[in-house]
Amino acid sequence: MARATALRGLVGIAAAGGRRVRSCGQRRDAGWRGFRAGTSGATAAAGPRGSSPFRSSAARQAGSLRGAAAAAGRKGWVSGEFESEDGKVTCGYSSYIGRRPTMEDCYAVKLTKVDGQPVSLFGVFDGHGGNLAAEYLKDNLFKNLMKQPDFLTDTKLAISRTFLETDGDILETISSSFRDDGSTALAAVLIGNRLYVANVGDSRAVASRAGKAVPLSKDHKPNRKDERKRVEDAGGVVIWDDTWRVGGILAMSRAFGNRMLKEYVIAEPDIQWICVVCGKE
Repeated sequence: MARATALRGLVGIAAAGGRRVRSCGQRRDAGWRGFRAGTSGATAAAGPRGSSPFRSSAARQAGSLRGAAAAAGRKGWVSGEFESEDGKVTCGYSSYIGRRPTMEDCYAVKLTKVDGQPVSLFGVFDGHGGNLAAEYLKDNLFKNLMKQPDFLTDTKLAISRTFLETDGDILETISSSFRDDGSTALAAVLIGNRLYVANVGDSRAVASRAGKAVPLSKDHKPNRKDERKRVEDAGGVVIWDDTWRVGGILAMSRAFGNRMLKEYVIAEPDIQWICVVCGKE
């Protein structure tokens, strides 16, 4: 019960400033139950294929959700929630497109087991310059992470290696010289009582403990003293243009993709971890 209570205290992960968190394709994995969502149309989302208890649960909710879904579509937002089969892990999401004409952000949720160990993974990917990098992260980041041989034994090393390798994959995949898609990545990986939070860019993770907000990540901004030094040591420049920007272009100092600035804008994550029961590192 203590673990369940602590987990429910985790507020979540979001794009900086609460602007836009994408719901571009739900990750429907075995082990989740009670999915519900508002969509851009007037119908509610159903459950995963081949899972009759899930479909039955979703069907029971569908009537009450249609009105909410229709309202969501009119306002440009969607939301929903998941719960693990044992009821120990619950999560929800909310997505709003903001002022831009297109959505470039994604989220991913995955509950699984690795060598019999329960593992929960949550991610927010705030795209910019196009949606290709964020879409690639949604589809591949966690898949790549769980392939790492030391995922359970040295999780921080596995996360760092996965972020860098996946960034290379994105640059190869988005090979067109006419595109320069990029994305932040904020990933929370729960293994037993250990919660790892990895950040690239300016998306944020926050935990709530005893009614207080506890930051679990630091924004990678060009005006951060250590980040500015790293960029300038690599031969880049940080310029003010309505905000601090690398090369006068990008308002963050780390990101996936962004081929033109890759020499300075890296995808190496900062990683923190805490015990979700005691709250200590």
